[in-house]
Amino acid sequence: MKSVSIQPTMQRISICQYVLCEADHPTAEEVKEWVDSRSFKMSLATVYNTLNILVSASLLREFKFSCLGKSVYDSNIVDHYHFFDVKNGKFHDIDPSLLSLSSQLPAEFQVSKTDILLTGNLIH
Repeated sequence: MKSVSIQPTMQRISICQYVLCEADHPTAEEVKEWVDSRSFKMSLATVYNTLNILVSASLLREFKFSCLGKSVYDSNIVDHYHFFDVKNGKFHDIDPSLLSLSSQLPAEFQVSKTDILLTGNLIH
């Protein structure tokens, strides 16, 4: 945290432990639930503020998927796509090379960022 000029507080350290080391695409509410059950109670505003700080420092990415009605946070900051399994509510990362969209775009399009969400059911 110090390397990106974030003042480490107990709340921030606890949130970082979850979102950077344990969680898989959590919502702010899921972060709060985890922190409340393992360390100490904190407000949802504190959770959102900390998540926003981590996003601003490029330690997390925030994805606002309108079909879900909420944001999810991802510690995988490398470009990738997402598959959302509607049956179990879980996200899966997809390597962008599996969907070669950029190579099919006209040359005058310079893509700087792509957020793609595929939804469906994962078949086992």
